[in-house]
Amino acid sequence: MTAIAADALKVTRGDATLIDNLSLAFGETGSVALIGPNGAGKSTLLKVLAGLEAPRAGSVRVGTGDLALVPKALRACMIGFLPQHFEPHWDLAVGDLVQLGAARNPELAPDAVANILARFELTKLERRRWSTLSGGESARVLLAMVLVADPSILLADEPAAALDIRHRLDVIAALAERGRERLSVVVVHDLDLAFRYFERVVVLVGGKIAADAPAADLIADRRLDEAFGVRFERIRTAGGWSLQASKETT
Repeated sequence: MTAIAADALKVTRGDATLIDNLSLAFGETGSVALIGPNGAGKSTLLKVLAGLEAPRAGSVRVGTGDLALVPKALRACMIGFLPQHFEPHWDLAVGDLVQLGAARNPELAPDAVANILARFELTKLERRRWSTLSGGESARVLLAMVLVADPSILLADEPAAALDIRHRLDVIAALAERGRERLSVVVVHDLDLAFRYFERVVVLVGGKIAADAPAADLIADRRLDEAFGVRFERIRTAGGWSLQASKETT
């Protein structure tokens, strides 16, 4: 069954078209990496799918219903959105911020907050204020705030960008693994991680889908080279594939 789908979406800003007649669908489970060059429309697409930005044309369906008709409280419980940048209105402590995230789902277990703090190594930071956190700590707190509510649909915009190498790998692996039971759609900047951990890869270029296929099939597809304007050398490693840009395409 389809969890969320976009039908003929178009998004404009001024004279620029950010999303151009885009349609795609995601099932109730699955790990999907959304990749593409800068300005491809990846962040805009996630915002529209989350109901945070209205398209100029087209619609988003959740299940069999129109997302625009879903009450905001229910939408917040169903869809977890992880933005690139976040700044709370108040300088709250880490524990309080995660509690606010948990409030989106009234059916959570009593130990849900404690468990998510431990999972992202935030227990010792529970009383720290947001303003005192490093970039990597803030990113982990934001992840905990979104994931504590256990949304059925997760839309994450480069969630590991500010993290060190160990935490980056841990987070990407965890979000991809989450796709076994829930839907995870993640904008991934590191192409090696996208192809190593995710089942499906969607390539966006100029607000349109340039390719959409299982990661194992797309790795050798020359549409990938065309999308990024380079020629990739595919190198098989112990952990999967590594993509090395060798030169510009002609």
